[in-house]
Amino acid sequence: MASVTKENIGNLHDKLTVKVSKEDYLPSFEKAIKDYSKKANIPGFRKGMVPAGMVKKMYGASIFYDEVIKSVEKELKNYLENDKPEIFAQPLPMENDLRKLDMNHPAEYDFPFEIGLKPQVSLDALSTAKTTLYKVKTTPEMLNEEVEKLLTKNGDLKDAETVSSPENVLNVLFEESDSEGNVVEGGISKDDSILLKYFSEDYQQKLQDKKVNDSLVLQLKDAFPEKEREWILSDLALDKDDPSSLDKYFKMTITKIGLVEKNELNEEFFNQVFPGKDLKTEEDFRKTLEEEIQKQWDAASHNQLQDQLYHILIETPMEFPVSFLKHWLETGTEKQKTLEEVEAEYPKFESQLKWTLISDKIISDNQLEITEEELRNNMRKEIMGYFGQMNVGEDTSWLESYVDRMMKDEKQMDASYRRLITEKLFNWLETQVTPDEKEISSEEFMKMQEHHHHH
Repeated sequence: MASVTKENIGNLHDKLTVKVSKEDYLPSFEKAIKDYSKKANIPGFRKGMVPAGMVKKMYGASIFYDEVIKSVEKELKNYLENDKPEIFAQPLPMENDLRKLDMNHPAEYDFPFEIGLKPQVSLDALSTAKTTLYKVKTTPEMLNEEVEKLLTKNGDLKDAETVSSPENVLNVLFEESDSEGNVVEGGISKDDSILLKYFSEDYQQKLQDKKVNDSLVLQLKDAFPEKEREWILSDLALDKDDPSSLDKYFKMTITKIGLVEKNELNEEFFNQVFPGKDLKTEEDFRKTLEEEIQKQWDAASHNQLQDQLYHILIETPMEFPVSFLKHWLETGTEKQKTLEEVEAEYPKFESQLKWTLISDKIISDNQLEITEEELRNNMRKEIMGYFGQMNVGEDTSWLESYVDRMMKDEKQMDASYRRLITEKLFNWLETQVTPDEKEISSEEFMKMQEHHHHH
């Protein structure tokens, strides 16, 4: 009779030995030989009339191997279903000499496997967590700056002959070059659009009075202030975490110069920014805008609190079956990795695994779920978000058919589910702590945010 024995070989790391005797696989082997003889198409014999001995001689070794392995897999599956060990991935076969499988001398065989067991997950750290809800208050300066941005954003862009104002919009071509401006063959080449005021003060001066087709050579670290560099690096598909990205030289050629004529603070503008709110006075507009800015800061504050909670949990000590997981990383994927690749990837892999275990426990213990209607509502919100401030009219009967199509897209559904369940998970986490509240400036808050983006 087939059996499975378990032996501990390390921390959360067990060895399962599946033992099969000839009574477990011989009947199915002999049946498989007979079945094959009825289907085999061998020259010199009528189909279905091939002697079983001939089939056994020609294909027996392969069929024998298959039937032994099937009996092993069946016993292993039964063990996992009955004992239900909490394991990572699937059992990995350990080294075993398969040459011992001999159909002419059927015997009892042992097949060893290794399994990695999941650790216990504790959320106890939440009960003693010291957290802070950093609050930013909307200031008159913030409000004035946002009003100016909206007046510019909703203004008319007209062509200009020369660069003359911080509000000039420059369409430029970035071409990777050497320090002399000689373009690198096969280097980065990218069109972009940038307001003059986003350049460093030094480069704003250098660009004054420049015309279309004028060019200059620059390094990103000198041409842009720190807060603008990240999106410039992103536009150029450069790694913001690689210091050498900022050292690259680019020949930047102006292809078009524009100047925005700002909109006017009037009723038409107010309702262009906030359609449907029927704002009539500048006072109403500023009050509504201030409320919207404050909502954004409050949301950012809660995101930052959630980031604290993430770190509290992810930094809670947790044991892992390290040797098993490294072995799985090495052999358990489509392309086998080298030991060097495994060592390099493992820390990030373990961190992701740890968060998966924590989030799974929170979701399971608190029965967090996303209903179909919640998914549909999220899809509706996303679709309407695509149209922004466009007037889509009163008839939105088309919306449901659009939602139906999106609900059939597995990739879209999975992304929406993950986003919504993560939101519920962190909302639950917030209910488990009572943070101290602290008011700080927007500059302090933004500096705090620079290195923390997790969810």
